[in-house]
Amino acid sequence: MAKKLGEILVEKGLVTQKQILTALKKQREEGGRLGSILVGLGYISDSDLIGVLSEQFGVPAVDLDNIEVDEKVLKLIPQHIAERLNVFPLKREGKILHLAMANPADIYTVEDIKFATGFEILPHVASERMIRKAIEKYYGVGGAIAEVLSEMEEEIEVLEEKEEEENVITDTEAAPVVKLVDSIIAEAVKRNASDIHIEPYKKVLRVRFRIDGVLHEAMSPQYIFGPAIVSRIKLMAKLDIANRRLPQDGHINMRVGQEEVDLRVSTLPTTHGEKVVIRIAKKSGLGIALESLGLTGKAYEDFVNALAKPNGIILVTGPTGSGKTVTLYSALKRLNQPGVNIMTAEDPVEYDLMGINQVNVRDEIGLTFSTVLRSFLRQDPDIIMVGEIRDRETAEIAIRAALTGHLVLSTLHTNDTASSITRLVDMGIPSYLLASSIILVEAQRLVRRICEHCKKPYKPSEDELLFFGLSPDHNMTFYKGEGCLDCGNTGYKGRTGVFEVLPITPTIRRMIVEGRTSDEIMEQARKEGMKTLREDGLEKVKQGITSVDEVIRVTVQ
Repeated sequence: MAKKLGEILVEKGLVTQKQILTALKKQREEGGRLGSILVGLGYISDSDLIGVLSEQFGVPAVDLDNIEVDEKVLKLIPQHIAERLNVFPLKREGKILHLAMANPADIYTVEDIKFATGFEILPHVASERMIRKAIEKYYGVGGAIAEVLSEMEEEIEVLEEKEEEENVITDTEAAPVVKLVDSIIAEAVKRNASDIHIEPYKKVLRVRFRIDGVLHEAMSPQYIFGPAIVSRIKLMAKLDIANRRLPQDGHINMRVGQEEVDLRVSTLPTTHGEKVVIRIAKKSGLGIALESLGLTGKAYEDFVNALAKPNGIILVTGPTGSGKTVTLYSALKRLNQPGVNIMTAEDPVEYDLMGINQVNVRDEIGLTFSTVLRSFLRQDPDIIMVGEIRDRETAEIAIRAALTGHLVLSTLHTNDTASSITRLVDMGIPSYLLASSIILVEAQRLVRRICEHCKKPYKPSEDELLFFGLSPDHNMTFYKGEGCLDCGNTGYKGRTGVFEVLPITPTIRRMIVEGRTSDEIMEQARKEGMKTLREDGLEKVKQGITSVDEVIRVTVQ
């Protein structure tokens, strides 16, 4: 190799000398390969990198994102070796094994693989990200069950586990499944997933993680493990393992490393077996300050002013998965002072809050939201949080509480702020009671943040300009994430909220009493300075926080 990687990239005009110096500085500080660092910083793409590496090393390049690999070839190199040496087997031709490597010049790795497999090695070059993603996709956690826990750094402990389970997990046939389930959960926690989906299909078992609101295929354990995986999870959640024909819901409290997590388990019988969905709630995710949620400007001021009022109803609205619970807990954290009595009715209680009296609603024994609310009013509360207003009875008691000097926080499933009023009217609540009790309605969605490591400006399309109402000679800068190691090549990392906050002003209150439509209320609110969900989202696009595609995905016009 006569030339170094950086020199070739500069000669080809793919990077500048300044960008190389920046990457070298980062390499000295943090370690790692120069090519991966350049991709991570967003200076070059994976395809640029492997093209240049192929030229530099004189070996073929391989795009691991677009290949199919025979299962027999995968068995030639165990998963823990592939992960440790950062290699991936491609195909076998006689006594030759084609091998993807990030550094084909590493003769020690070539010799290690040659010794382990007995084959002659023909190196191909691929990026580190591609190799890691291919290992994850083709091996999955089920590809090397015996090695999984020995390679994991996390210590996993199930808290308050069912006693009878000991007889099951000590059985030699069940031990690999125990390790497999623990590994799936640990990997999901490590990747900050909010949900795990374990889905059986015809001869296929798929595991997907919901990360930043979007489902990603994580692994495909062997299909034969499906029933055993479901049984193991049921035991952990204290469910009936013999009942496979009816849906069940349960709860697991676990510790993964230093992280304590609550897992809400739901099983559902499908045509090919039971599907399991596990909702992950991290204890550490609780302490989010209200100002960190994405509320800004007038919306933030209106929300904080409503929280400071001694009585009235504050409604937080949005679909499932829009972050309503986090917003409510952040509000309670702000309100939680020694001088006030705060009581919550939740289904279920997701986080244990010191200084707040929390009650788990259980409809099956008659402990409904309305029953709990009635009891609350005899417990001298100052602030009440109701997990959800589902029916007229709950709404009426919440209104009564607000009118008798209590601050009430609750949620509704509606698309925007104004339609929350009409939803309550449809439940049979008189408009004059709504007007006198509700002090603020907030609607929200979650959008993915553009990854800071690979964020780059780009030229928007005509459709995007039309969406913004901009002319071609605009001076606004658009950003997108190109994909890097840090964000799993998605271009996004983390989420923030977009908000629509409707304070009930005297004019809006009068319109509610008059029975005006939600469109009329929305029009008046915008005249008074309220930003709609989409307008708030577009403001975050202008700030380079999220993308146009994300705003379109989560909002309605």
